Amino acid sequence: MFRKTIMALIAVLSSAAVFAAEPTESEAATASYIVQAGSYLVAKQAVISVGGEISHELRIINAVGASLSARQAGKLSQDSRLKIQKDRSAGVSAYTLLSTTDLSRTSNAGDGPSSYLSTIVGAADLHRKGLTGRGVTVAVVDTGYYETPDISKDADGVRRVLAQYDAIAGESVSLSADTGAADQNGHGSHVTSVIVNSERDEGGNYLGVAPGVNIVSVKAFDGNGNGSYLDVIRGLDWILNNAETYNIRVVNTSFSAEPQSHYWDDPINQAVMRLWYEGIVIVASAGNKGSDAMTIGVPGNVPYVITVGSMNDNGTPLYNEDDTLSSFSSAGPTVEGFVKPEVVAPGNSIIGLMNNGVHKITIDHPEFMFSYGDSDKYFAMSGTSQSAAVVTGVVALMLQADRKLTPDQVKCHLMSGARPAVTENGELAYSVFQQGAGLVNAYAAIASTEKDCANAGMDLKADLAGKVHYGGPANVDESGNYYLMNLDGYLWTNGSLGTEGYLWTNGYLWTNGYLWTNSYLWTDGSVGTNGYLWTNGYLWTNGYLWTNGYLWTNGFLWTNSKSESTSTNAWVEPE
Repeated sequence: MFRKTIMALIAVLSSAAVFAAEPTESEAATASYIVQAGSYLVAKQAVISVGGEISHELRIINAVGASLSARQAGKLSQDSRLKIQKDRSAGVSAYTLLSTTDLSRTSNAGDGPSSYLSTIVGAADLHRKGLTGRGVTVAVVDTGYYETPDISKDADGVRRVLAQYDAIAGESVSLSADTGAADQNGHGSHVTSVIVNSERDEGGNYLGVAPGVNIVSVKAFDGNGNGSYLDVIRGLDWILNNAETYNIRVVNTSFSAEPQSHYWDDPINQAVMRLWYEGIVIVASAGNKGSDAMTIGVPGNVPYVITVGSMNDNGTPLYNEDDTLSSFSSAGPTVEGFVKPEVVAPGNSIIGLMNNGVHKITIDHPEFMFSYGDSDKYFAMSGTSQSAAVVTGVVALMLQADRKLTPDQVKCHLMSGARPAVTENGELAYSVFQQGAGLVNAYAAIASTEKDCANAGMDLKADLAGKVHYGGPANVDESGNYYLMNLDGYLWTNGSLGTEGYLWTNGYLWTNGYLWTNSYLWTDGSVGTNGYLWTNGYLWTNGYLWTNGYLWTNGFLWTNSKSESTSTNAWVEPE
């Protein structure tokens, strides 16, 4: 009955006309649209044929951005080869990229930054072994970055910023010393510094998770943190076109939009899926909408990518028994039933670099700025944006250790090395829909020998082509409690691999998918409990692959019912 209700709603939305029969806009008025077809050239020629103006070339999703009048858009909507979606018009966008940042003062901010961030996730030990991410290039899609030596130069003092691309203007930016200040907002600078900061603390430890990586900065959000689908996708398209030139292996996407369609119909998701298919790891923030079920945003709701939630060390980074899940961290499952996030990482009061009194965030919230050494450029910020940046750094370390790893293998190793939060009795302290596999651990991820434990059973190429789509194992009972289908229970045992951790046996390999079926509904419900301790080891084995199901054949059309702005971040209360 529940499933019939939501399927009926989807059917109504799917059959709704994207455009009114009689356009109300004047012929002179135009708006921005995404025009998509089976090929880029078909989309481009179709726009030209009605007299529209091409604004964005989006080959990554076989689309163009176009400025169209209502009448022109209406004509294109009658072409069965095309899919037309409205972007931002007159400053109001049809989509919202909700922020993934919360600002809160760290409890030890007065003492200055430390290497605790890297220590918590096992990166500090790798640094001492010479793994800093050297030779790996990370692309950051955000508001730009702040030109400071600790961001622009690697651990050896060599300039690491290989390229800058302004996706808003649609042009590459010179690498001259003053162009890094193109970040008027500050969010991109903070996120980038969490990944790469090459400054050392008093103990000689790096402040960044991967201080040796190279950086490509893609600016898709303005000084207010606002952006659009068109600009974000253009930035992702540029990354695809330049991945080989700059050896881009990882993309950090610390932004989140509210889903308005199935994962496979969302244009940003399609671009992200294409990058994953081409061998580029995508790390996405879960979002900051809180730990209620089904709050994961775009592109974190893509089943293939690595989606990251946030944990809070409660100001005691070297003592883990008071660690908790961050209250703002979004939770799964997704509408299609996939377990999200895959992992969690530190996201509360994370120390990063910003330009004091220049970046908008520092102007709006000067109370979170503080000095360290000779620098007054440090800012304490919280959110799954920061958690995603931590995991991006971990992935860079993994790829330096083994450059042959595919995105699926990276995801598999990352999850198999994660440490779930458990109670004193060894039971999960938080739902798998809130913490995924648990707290990421770089050292354990690199040591993992697991194979084929992520995205198995799913054909990404066919998914991109629209031939098949997938659902996950999550379901909900009549009381609103979520569970994993065909999971008869789990058994926590002492680690049989000589560790102090736990072995998940007789379980369900929930990173896999099955062909989309009309049989299940995921509704609002309660997930999770209060937690206590992150275990010292974790291995997910003996997974069960769901193979039964039916091919999804009904489409889901975007509508113009929601007209929302896009931005990188929204404020969440400090914890």
